[in-house]
Amino acid sequence: MRRKIPSTNALMAFEAAARHESYTRAAEELALTQSAICRQIGSLESTLGTALFRRTRRGVQLTEAGQSYYRHITPLLDALAQSTLNLMAQKGAGAALELAVVPTFATRWLLPRLGQFQRLHPEIQVHMHVQTRPFLFEQGDVHSPLDAAIYCGNAGWPGTVAHFLMHEYPVPVCSPKLVAGLTEAGEGHGTSEGGGATLPPHAIATLPLLQQSTRPYAWRQWFEAQGLRAEGDMAGTRLELFSMLAQAASQGMGVALIPPFLIQQELAAGALIVLNPRPLCSERAYWLIVPERKATHPALTALSQWLQAQARADAA
Repeated sequence: MRRKIPSTNALMAFEAAARHESYTRAAEELALTQSAICRQIGSLESTLGTALFRRTRRGVQLTEAGQSYYRHITPLLDALAQSTLNLMAQKGAGAALELAVVPTFATRWLLPRLGQFQRLHPEIQVHMHVQTRPFLFEQGDVHSPLDAAIYCGNAGWPGTVAHFLMHEYPVPVCSPKLVAGLTEAGEGHGTSEGGGATLPPHAIATLPLLQQSTRPYAWRQWFEAQGLRAEGDMAGTRLELFSMLAQAASQGMGVALIPPFLIQQELAAGALIVLNPRPLCSERAYWLIVPERKATHPALTALSQWLQAQARADAA
């Protein structure tokens, strides 16, 4: 049976006009005349049998049907454009992987190593998309542009296969300037990673704490693991990403719980020191999540094996 699909030109005209809420700006973007945009959208409305826009004093506005259609076709057009770019880049050979990844892990751990993977597998291109929250691969059904995800949390996403990479295990870190007075006064006991004196939990509890919005109970859990109930363990500046916590801690704003493997540069440069080597041990870990329907994809298998080998080397 012949598919009932409008012309690509009509869909592109509609998407641009809907995004800009203007036929004029859509015409400028697509290098067409305004009348050409009107004709394309008129043809689309005739095919669909419903109005997609209504005119207002400021231009045009989507109808309820138009809003629904816009939400559905936009990711499909994006996927079509991405597939076209991938094929053009690969010239029909090799593979391109669309990988969702949490941002700090991508910039601090994955990107410094990714060149090695590309040298081992020049036929595979890895494109990364920042994703900080859990999502469903099937949200776009087979049209979803994402092939896999590196996510920190717990495994067990429905319809996926999870490959363990590494535990998170954050430790308290801060600028050495923040604790200079305490260590000079003899509060420290021993030497921590990065050259600073190790502080006991009760001393850390007196310092300003930097909170992570995605892990709101992290400090409370760390203090409780040390046998301490700290007042104000959920107070302090709240930030979302580990990279933001690292920057704030480097500026002396407070103490942050951060996995050491994400701040190797700061530790080596002395911008951050580990105040106490006892980590926050939890079930949170970094996983490569792959949809079941793509579990045997050769390019994904190669990426998975390489990622796991890199993680094992770090752990060793």
